[in-house]
Amino acid sequence: MITEDDLRAATAAGIIDEAQAARLGALAHQRAGRLAEKRSDDEPFELFRGFAEIFVSLGLVLLIGSAVTFATAIGGVLGITLGLAGLCWLAGTYFTLKRRMTLPSIVLVSGYAMGISGFLGWVLDVARFDTSGAIVALFGLLGIAAMLLHFRVFRVPFSMFLAGLFGVSVVFGFTVDANLGALFLGNWDLLFDLRAGSGLAIATLVFGLAAFIAGLWFDLQDRHRVGRLARSAFWLHLLAAPALVNTVMMTAYNIQGNLGTALTILGLTLVTILALIIDRRSFLTAGLGYLAALVFAVLQQGDGDLSIPVLMLVLGTIITYLGTFWTNLRVRLMRALPDFPGKSRLPPYSETS
Repeated sequence: MITEDDLRAATAAGIIDEAQAARLGALAHQRAGRLAEKRSDDEPFELFRGFAEIFVSLGLVLLIGSAVTFATAIGGVLGITLGLAGLCWLAGTYFTLKRRMTLPSIVLVSGYAMGISGFLGWVLDVARFDTSGAIVALFGLLGIAAMLLHFRVFRVPFSMFLAGLFGVSVVFGFTVDANLGALFLGNWDLLFDLRAGSGLAIATLVFGLAAFIAGLWFDLQDRHRVGRLARSAFWLHLLAAPALVNTVMMTAYNIQGNLGTALTILGLTLVTILALIIDRRSFLTAGLGYLAALVFAVLQQGDGDLSIPVLMLVLGTIITYLGTFWTNLRVRLMRALPDFPGKSRLPPYSETS
């Protein structure tokens, strides 16, 4: 019996490509009747495959840390940063390309990103740009290029998360005012409020949209989510969800009165629908904080002594219900929705989809 792990391993080894793995996965699902019996609720996410990977990762952290320490004692910034990036790249040719180890690969790509960040920071500091925003944006663009190069060679999904972090620098460099803290001193809740004209709110919205589009593009390439494209999309959605949801929901929540409450409820409903459509729980998870704040505000109008227990009861019920019946809810929603562009390329919701 060939499992999804076998398909992922075959794709990683270059025996089959992502499209072939997706078609084989779809055929296996149909033959086993798994779609009729409701597909697995798990999103493709893999941090490590066993304690051996944890053990190796610990050793790599110690080795890299000692190498950086020795380099610091005998060399300058240039040698330390490029040495760290080069060491992690070299180690990746064995632990990532040959051994296909997940957690060690994450450790190595993180070390590579740290080395590249230090090197770019040193170069841009020497260049002495006139505007700080341009430096931040250029730093992010060069960092994204470095991470895309790493992804091109090693195909580590976590590279997309790190590329997204560099993307934060790009967006913030173009949009965030240097005096942002002084402008909103004492009113930190307005930082993510679009009505207040905050550059940070605009930056997070733009970044969230960009990360969401990139994650959705990866998802559409692997609708059965058996390959590394879907796992790369997971990390992008993990960045996009808080940025989008926090900006939109904070703007709605800051509107006082019944209108603010209604807009917050509407926003949470739309977030839930979007999460179900693309079959990603990260968006819904990002909105739970606002759901908690909304329920707590309503409960405060009654008996304050019971607010916390009742809040926990309500949230626990909602989260447990969605987690348990996620697949059933998604099937009903997708069948109820009319055809729209890309619907057929989203994760299957029935045997015929």
